[in-house]
Amino acid sequence: MSEEKPVILTCAQPTGVLTLGNYLGAVTNWATLLDANTCYFGVVDMHAITVKYTPAELRKNTLSCVAQYIACGLDPERSNIFIQSHIIGHTELAWLLSCITPIGDLQRMTQFKEKAAKLGFKVSDKETSIANEGARQGASLNAGLLMYPVLMAADILLYNADSVPVGSDQKQHLELCRDLAQRFNHTYSETFTIPKPFIPKTGARIMSLQDPERKMSKSDENQNATLYILDNPDVLRKKIMSSVTDSGNEIVARDDKPGVTNLLQIHSAISGRSTADLEASFMGKGYGVLKQEVADVVVAALEPVQARYNELIKDKSYLESVLKAGAGEAQKRAYKTLGKVYRKSGFVERPR
Repeated sequence: MSEEKPVILTCAQPTGVLTLGNYLGAVTNWATLLDANTCYFGVVDMHAITVKYTPAELRKNTLSCVAQYIACGLDPERSNIFIQSHIIGHTELAWLLSCITPIGDLQRMTQFKEKAAKLGFKVSDKETSIANEGARQGASLNAGLLMYPVLMAADILLYNADSVPVGSDQKQHLELCRDLAQRFNHTYSETFTIPKPFIPKTGARIMSLQDPERKMSKSDENQNATLYILDNPDVLRKKIMSSVTDSGNEIVARDDKPGVTNLLQIHSAISGRSTADLEASFMGKGYGVLKQEVADVVVAALEPVQARYNELIKDKSYLESVLKAGAGEAQKRAYKTLGKVYRKSGFVERPR
């Protein structure tokens, strides 16, 4: 792969099965980037341990995530797929960056405050304190939750990525990453590329089937709200047929009809037909017909993905070969960046 191409890096935690929203809104867009860019796709298992977890499940989910990536179209022959913990440099760079990161910046992170609040803690923006007010019994805030954005910054800067595809929930973290890159460059001279957010030209925003005002999410307590790419056809159909629609019977995409709009957007994202074309084809028909057709296109689209996944997850040796090749390329780039950072930071070169 030519290093002259722009470098794009994107990472995801191995937190289980991808949703239809992940597939249509993110992974299918990543797959369009492979030829024009040098792409690194990381499975960030180190990020996954900031909350309670089971080691065996983490290992299982990590390999499953790799298999899902490939099944969804991320060709390992045209990209570098790697596991974060396989690469030397992520934690080393995170430590260096942590030494130029104000604690206040980390405490102001919306995601940190939300996670702290779920545990019953109150985080103050004005002072470096965390009040243990009404915390759940046995609850504790680990330092990893606070330092999460610094490790994320290291993930990105280690590869000197030009662009990073990010969701709305990660924009604040990318801004911190850009700030840290600029701060390091100002202090030690130009070292890091300042990464830009990658905004796809087209990308489906898939909403919850039970609450179409919210984004479809893995963490939704109501599992009927979320379509997973590995749900069997019967489950997919049942979830779609029980999805929330709206008052009236007109099938149009409008702000006052979020349920119907969501179903039309799912259909459009998969079929490639415009919303206007779909509205015309469903004129005079009921919601049941819409749901049935959406179920048909979703099941048809995911059938080859599921078949490919089932092949891959049984072939551990192939997955390991993909990860070995991906880690080899990722490590070369990581060592190059880390060596430069160490020299500029004043560390004595390691004897050869």
